[in-house]
Amino acid sequence: VGFAGAASVMNFVVLTSAASSSNSGIYSISRMLFGLAHKRMAPKVFGGLSKHGVPRWGLVITVLVLSTALLLAASESFVEAFTLVTTISSVLFIFVWSMIVISYMKYRRVAPAAHAASKYPMPGGRGMCWAVLVFFVFVLVLLAQEADTAR
Repeated sequence: VGFAGAASVMNFVVLTSAASSSNSGIYSISRMLFGLAHKRMAPKVFGGLSKHGVPRWGLVITVLVLSTALLLAASESFVEAFTLVTTISSVLFIFVWSMIVISYMKYRRVAPAAHAASKYPMPGGRGMCWAVLVFFVFVLVLLAQEADTAR
């Protein structure tokens, strides 16, 4: 680009973006645990706030879990650590969305009248649910084909 400090500026932008993303993740996860505790869907301990209105135990647990990234960063290869994290994230994403799609399919079967009255029906309905599940299986098969993502 003709700018001697371009690499440094790009590193700063990437690090700032990563820090911002981590901050929003920590905030939302701790608040989500707080909300779930009040609905009796998470342990009661996550339902308390500090004197400053911060969901203390949700924040502590979130930070401890995210700190495992430091262990990955200490590994021999950043590429292996990145591959591990992205593979785990992908599999968890597929699991969560598969459960959502399966729940939607059950909802259609159990409450067809409620589904018919919905203002926001899923485009393609039943066929799209099956297409999504088949696509997820396809992605999992692809992940299982590569040695670094099959572990």
